[in-house]
Amino acid sequence: MTEVVGSIDVAQVVLYVFWLFFAGLIFYIRQEDRREGYPLEDDVSGKFNKDPWLFVPPKKTFVLPHGRGTVSVPDFKRDDRPVNAKRVSPAPGYPSVPEGNPLLSGVGPAAWVAREDIPDLTAHGDLRIVPLRSDTEFGIASGETEPRGLPVFGCDKKKVGTIQDIWVDRSEQLIRYYEVALDGDKTVLLPNNFAVIKVGRAKRKCIYVDAIRSDQFVDVPTTAKPDAITRLEEDKITAYYGGGMLYAMRHRQEPLV
Repeated sequence: MTEVVGSIDVAQVVLYVFWLFFAGLIFYIRQEDRREGYPLEDDVSGKFNKDPWLFVPPKKTFVLPHGRGTVSVPDFKRDDRPVNAKRVSPAPGYPSVPEGNPLLSGVGPAAWVAREDIPDLTAHGDLRIVPLRSDTEFGIASGETEPRGLPVFGCDKKKVGTIQDIWVDRSEQLIRYYEVALDGDKTVLLPNNFAVIKVGRAKRKCIYVDAIRSDQFVDVPTTAKPDAITRLEEDKITAYYGGGMLYAMRHRQEPLV
């Protein structure tokens, strides 16, 4: 026994144990990050492989808040929405070009996730994102710019409408959207991240939107209810403006060099 123990290199044993632990940790992490969106689809055929060696984890059940039941993932449900785009070439690695209105195509920067068509809620079960007209406890801080009443301009520097209300996130206590009354009878939401307050002539302030042109505001996806927005509607609205960063102007799709 003394000869066996005496021949053991403790440092080497610790190193081997660490290697085994680290390999197991990598395997575990690679499994956990593939609960949604995996296994990947083939670029051309769309087929996917369920081989367990692709680190696909066993199902895990999560309890949803506010008594909405449970969800188990991975479920191998595929996104069966039609793709409004055509491939430049059938060979692997080639891009797809949007068909129709590229801002509504759901492709590239205009892509959106098919989230639940329900409003996001606070920890207390109330609507998380609401216009100020629905919650008078929120308002613009003293000394800050009052956006309501400011004109809105697209990236073509043409006026499209006026800010008529502000939608706030009651959990994060910040502005999420501006409600824009277009030059007509339609209103659309403008994500705060795509809006910039600028000072124009005669020191008059305005809201400038670099993402889309003034004529493209009319096609911004709308909400089903005037004072509430669902998760799905949020994704579609944000994707519309995100798509404009590439598709709104022809020159944005061209190389810099």
